[in-house]
Amino acid sequence: MTKAELYEKAKTLPMLPGVYIIRDKDDTIIYIGKAKKLRNRVSQYFKENADHLPKVQKMVENAFSFDVIVTNSEFEALTLECSQIKQYSPKYNILLKDDKGYNFIKISKEPFPRITAEFQVLDDSKYLGPYMSSFAVREMVATAQQIFRLPTCNRVFPRDFGKERPCLNYHIKKCMGVCTGRISQADYNEIIDSAVKFIKQDTEKIIDVLQENMEAAAENLEFEKAALIRDQITAIQKLSAGQNVVNDNLQSHDFIALTGGGKNCCVSVLRFRGGRLMDKKEHVFFGEENTDDVRDEFLVQFYSTETPPKNVMLDAMPLDEDIVEYIQKKSKTKVNVAMVHKGENLKIIKMAYTNAVERLARETGRLDKSLRFLDELANMLGLPHPPHTIESYDISNWGDGTSVAGMIVFEDGKPKKSGYRTFKMKTIAGTDDYGSMQETLSRRVAEFEKGAPGQFGIKPDVIFLDGGKGQLSSVLEVLAGTAFEDVPVFGMVKDSKHRTRAMVGKDGEIAIAMHKGIFKFVTEIQDEVHRFSIEYQRRTRKSKSYAVTLTKVPGIGPKKAENLMRKFKTVANIKAAEMGELIEAEGITYKDARNIYEYFHYDEEGNFIQ
Repeated sequence: MTKAELYEKAKTLPMLPGVYIIRDKDDTIIYIGKAKKLRNRVSQYFKENADHLPKVQKMVENAFSFDVIVTNSEFEALTLECSQIKQYSPKYNILLKDDKGYNFIKISKEPFPRITAEFQVLDDSKYLGPYMSSFAVREMVATAQQIFRLPTCNRVFPRDFGKERPCLNYHIKKCMGVCTGRISQADYNEIIDSAVKFIKQDTEKIIDVLQENMEAAAENLEFEKAALIRDQITAIQKLSAGQNVVNDNLQSHDFIALTGGGKNCCVSVLRFRGGRLMDKKEHVFFGEENTDDVRDEFLVQFYSTETPPKNVMLDAMPLDEDIVEYIQKKSKTKVNVAMVHKGENLKIIKMAYTNAVERLARETGRLDKSLRFLDELANMLGLPHPPHTIESYDISNWGDGTSVAGMIVFEDGKPKKSGYRTFKMKTIAGTDDYGSMQETLSRRVAEFEKGAPGQFGIKPDVIFLDGGKGQLSSVLEVLAGTAFEDVPVFGMVKDSKHRTRAMVGKDGEIAIAMHKGIFKFVTEIQDEVHRFSIEYQRRTRKSKSYAVTLTKVPGIGPKKAENLMRKFKTVANIKAAEMGELIEAEGITYKDARNIYEYFHYDEEGNFIQ
């Protein structure tokens, strides 16, 4: 349906609450939303000359149809919207990655154990956990290592006693110096036991035990040991005082703050349980400009999979009042959802906000760097705008004249491996790079013109060819008059040492060696497309060489051999297959299966062989 047709359809919708589901031309759901009044909300998308944010505009451009589900209330619509987003993960909704996973603290099984953070149980060492938060595990391990001055190097004890001088950590009192050999195994294991108790949060008991150990060591004139324990007690006491991450008043709290920078947003969540900061989560959303909308969508999606604590503290209340009710109904106990204005909680909200700002700065800094770089590339090549999608092609041949092609994709300056494609020549006989490149691009544009899904349904901003003027001219010839006629095409030219030296376009060569960033980027593309096409050529050649063996079987030609290899992958698998399995291959008859089985299992005299 056209945009005008979608608008006319939207005007017939009822003025009732509900959920609307927008689909593209492939019938894929690309956006799910809720509305208090469906007619007003949906028609806004398709109204002529409507002023949309870039992301919404892109969604509208890809919209082909929509459905609606009418509900009894806006709250029902909110609940249904969340359920549908979780089920279908539409492209233009904000989507939270599920980064849940079990984490463990490992106490290694060795004479001088180490304490480390692990993602899984790997051996018969002692493990604490599982914990849901990798952040909490890393923090607990790092704190224990710091307080108890545990070694973090790769040395093995007692094997490496005295082999090297103690490292810097020992001299700045961040390590007890096990490598010196002056700490006995019994004393070390006593310290590890204290560290484990600390991790289990028996802080008061630990201090009492350490105090006793320190006094006993002093009485026994073990002054170095007593000093070490004294420092451990001091470190624990310092950790427990004057900080926001340990606060007995915060028994069940989430603090959520959001920041926006240009077209991107970041939400930071600090989770306090039992008086301690137990987890930190950050979610960055690119292409999202409206922070209020992001906050509303985030809260619904976040608490659709997370049980809310007793207190959800926000930097601002959601615009949609139903979201507060939604959060409260997700818990069996009473939930207080409130905006923080003052007091100790305001310090925590500011800490969450600072984390969001720092994370967004890091992420957008990387993104901005890529965009600035692509902008330089666009200026050099005379492109109308920085290329979002770059496709690159290379031809690979081998001795018998067979040719294949590889197509790789770079999106926003990074390889998009899900978009990589391969081509085996169908119309070109012998080694003909120009003809092979023409066939490859002809088939590529044909896929786009017939509305193919996936990468073939995306029109690139620019095409790079591995080759010079010849390849460029041949491709421009076949793209003339097609949907790709306006796509800029450039050849990547190598020097005598196979290093990229220039780009060649319709107006001649463009030197890139003096532009370090662009030179490195184009070289990366050229190397990657060459690697990808060579690998495909080798796989095809290997498969073809195996298929030659199969053509020795009576009645099995190249096509049937190829079908067998496609199904069974190796000749060894074909040899091991039963006749019933062989018949399942495309084009293989009962007679073919019998001939194959007899070929591999009987000798020329008819004797059965293993």
